[in-house]
Amino acid sequence: MLNVYLSGEIHTDWRDQIAQGASGLNIDFSAPVTDHSASDDCGVAILGAEAEKFWHDHKGAKLNAIRTRQGIEEADIVVVRFGDKYKQWNAAFDAGYAAAMDKSLIILQPEEHDHALKEVDAAALAVARTPEQVVQILRYVLDGTLPK
Repeated sequence: MLNVYLSGEIHTDWRDQIAQGASGLNIDFSAPVTDHSASDDCGVAILGAEAEKFWHDHKGAKLNAIRTRQGIEEADIVVVRFGDKYKQWNAAFDAGYAAAMDKSLIILQPEEHDHALKEVDAAALAVARTPEQVVQILRYVLDGTLPK
């Protein structure tokens, strides 16, 4: 069984594409909470309201970090997706954490991010452009099969 943590951008269905493409492979996928509102509001929903937005976000970030750290620490491979929209500082942080934990790291990003992510890419074992390439990497890692 290969444990793969899917981190990063939450506004597209890239995780579903990878899971569907890897159907039948011996892989257990995990991920952060991808419901943006739930992720933002988990801290105050569980631990109580905050008057200042900073502390609202701080509580949520800490609770999300529990899930993220566990997912990365238990993973054999970490895939971090950088999407087209939004500044994804959390994705960069997750990639750095995975690299520091000496996890096998795959970055999934569009070509236009190459320069901005050069240090992140240098820490990765692969930089993919599409979810299908990630699936092909996972298939190759599991059984040595190349795409047809």
